[in-house]
Amino acid sequence: MPRAQRRRRPELAAFLRSRRARVTPADVGMAPGLRRRTPGLRREEVAQLSGVGITWYTWLEQGRPINASAQVLDAVARTLRLDRSEREHLYHLAEVPYAPARAADVDAVSPEVQGIIDALDPRPAVVYNTRYDILAANRPYRLLFERPGRAELPMRNALWTLFTLPDPACPLVDKETELPRMVAQLRGAYGRHVGEPSWESFIARLRERSPHFAALWESGDVLPPGPHVKAFRHDAVGEVRMTSVSLSINGMPECRIVVYTPSDEESRLALEKLRASDGPESRGVTGG
Repeated sequence: MPRAQRRRRPELAAFLRSRRARVTPADVGMAPGLRRRTPGLRREEVAQLSGVGITWYTWLEQGRPINASAQVLDAVARTLRLDRSEREHLYHLAEVPYAPARAADVDAVSPEVQGIIDALDPRPAVVYNTRYDILAANRPYRLLFERPGRAELPMRNALWTLFTLPDPACPLVDKETELPRMVAQLRGAYGRHVGEPSWESFIARLRERSPHFAALWESGDVLPPGPHVKAFRHDAVGEVRMTSVSLSINGMPECRIVVYTPSDEESRLALEKLRASDGPESRGVTGG
């Protein structure tokens, strides 16, 4: 092994351990669990969230002379919440040519984007990537869609929530139309990410968890996002009909702001009632 490589591998091992120690289970939407002896995530949790084998990740963190692809390093970097400089450092230590992360790899939004969706109040607004990960949301969205126990879910993802909730808890009034539409949009985006560990792992886990999703995925339907009216149920205010409109974000080509506008006066009043309530902000469930 060349001398430079011998020096990089221990540094790579130390760097990964330090980054893993600073990410808590709550940061990635996981329950803390019992008897956690070390701070941060466990190796097996990093491997699972990154869509790689536990043995492979263990060897990587131990600094063994194994080969790593850019796709796998990107998945690990997202799980460990590395910023651009840390990601570049990871590539250098793993001896993989570095290319700046694509906007689709971003897992958070800038303060400016957060300010924009906050300013859309009273309209619910959320930032999704093409996999329906929830990157940011404003208060009306949280009031309408989120629920207690979200931290117990494996990830903060609208599709995962909708397909793993018990049927009576699903907020979609017409789920037989809306869920196929969302899966078709997911498949349309998947074509640009075939073979990426994070995407393949997400789809495989959701297919295993939800036979309904598996059946819709097998249909092969493809559909681009577009504005249309959705009806949601909420325990406190009943049915709310909203028109969803997607807005692109400059510099984040695979992310979008989705804004929900009440489609009738009854729905507008229901949303106002919900916003004016003094109850918890999380009686509903994640929408789509």
